[in-house]
Amino acid sequence: MKLNKKNDAPEIKKHPNAISISEGFGYLFGDMGNLFVLTFVSTYLKVFYTDNLLPGHGVSATQISTDLTVLFLVTRLWDAINDPLWGIFVDTRKPTKNGKFRPYLKSVSIPLGLSAVLCFLNIQDYVSSYTALLIFAYISYCLFGMMYTAMNIPYGALASAITDDPKGRTLLSTFRSIGSGVGGAAVTLVAQKLIYDDGTQLNPQKTFIAVCVLSGLSVCAYMTCYKTTRERVVYAPEKKKVDLKLTYGTLLKSKPFLTVTVSGLLISGLLQYNTFNQYLTKNYFANADLSIFITLSTYLPTVLLILFVPKLAARFGKKELSVMGLGLATISSIILSIMGPNEHLRTHPAPYFIINFAVGAGYSFLAILTWALVTDVIDYQENVTGNKNESAIYAVYTFARKLGQTIADVGGLQLLYRYAGYDPERKSAVGYIPGVGDRIYKMVTRGMAVAYTITFIMFIIYPLNKKNLAKLHEELDAKRAAQTEKLKEAQDQANEA
Repeated sequence: MKLNKKNDAPEIKKHPNAISISEGFGYLFGDMGNLFVLTFVSTYLKVFYTDNLLPGHGVSATQISTDLTVLFLVTRLWDAINDPLWGIFVDTRKPTKNGKFRPYLKSVSIPLGLSAVLCFLNIQDYVSSYTALLIFAYISYCLFGMMYTAMNIPYGALASAITDDPKGRTLLSTFRSIGSGVGGAAVTLVAQKLIYDDGTQLNPQKTFIAVCVLSGLSVCAYMTCYKTTRERVVYAPEKKKVDLKLTYGTLLKSKPFLTVTVSGLLISGLLQYNTFNQYLTKNYFANADLSIFITLSTYLPTVLLILFVPKLAARFGKKELSVMGLGLATISSIILSIMGPNEHLRTHPAPYFIINFAVGAGYSFLAILTWALVTDVIDYQENVTGNKNESAIYAVYTFARKLGQTIADVGGLQLLYRYAGYDPERKSAVGYIPGVGDRIYKMVTRGMAVAYTITFIMFIIYPLNKKNLAKLHEELDAKRAAQTEKLKEAQDQANEA
């Protein structure tokens, strides 16, 4: 072991693929670009369809609602086909001089931005047929979903190519969480004030201008990510025919993969389910402006913890830290579910928002470490199978998150109307609705408690703790070195021949 001459202490060897803070900062711009367009489309496209694009053609609101439900289910079904296939496609492409994944940041950024703009193009002045408008909605939204997949899968897989240093992986995951938070919060907190007239009616012209601006900003963010990152983990694996059945069959037997993927479905679905908090603040607490505190409870704890989590993860382990955070979120969400509804809490809501902040604080640990956990799963699969299928793995994980969002949207609407008894004729009313408001409280808090409890239990049995992960990386480094040496010897023999 090499000694430090100054104090004769062992000198810690720097990882050969260590990355700098500046490169981690550059990586965050990719997810900032993602969230600029994704948050805007996810939040406002339904309102644009129901209030601007589809009404006024002699079709009932009930029929529009049914048609849109089918639309979102069909597009998610297409994602089920498109995401894994695109992941396999990316995995089978040969690296270019600019890397294997970075080029997508450059080539897909403008088509993705244009597809987001197309979604909010109000063609009512040119098309009078409701069927034609609905077809346009199908085409534009499917195109956006395809372009987002084409960008998001290689961007996510890029982290495993930037570095194989565990500390670097945590750094990238941390900065990605920052980028996601900035992109999502900017849209959530700012856009609504700009695109609504009097805070109630979506203005299609202002909405179109906003999506154009955000799409332009997303392109700039992707280009920044492209310019400030580089792929270090480059090796030439043996050329093998891609076997879809073997690739995905192996994943379905992997406990680390299943844990991270199912937790991604639950947590992503929960974040989408949290959009029903607008009904909670409006029709239980009788103050729609309180929704800003729920938004802050999601993003503010992440901001406060962002500098500490990487160091804590390096010391205690990513699994260990995630379990601790999920434990806090689980206990806090269960408390919320049993402390109400009641008259005192409804009229004095401060305790609710304080405990909800604790839920957000617990969730923040997983939010910051999520992408580092995904790259750990990629390494685990490579160590088990000998194949580096990072895009295929990331594609399934991405689809699981989309599936969670779909279940939350469709299931949440069913609960809102069928269980809570929400009256669409009073959808603009702000005020406590006896009975309905109480059931909305139960549906929101109990859904949260169930999702966190299941995720917490899954992470307790997640096998990649700090000790096992260190052993995994030692084995994987040895296998990669041996494989590289084998290929080098084969190349030398070919040259001699």
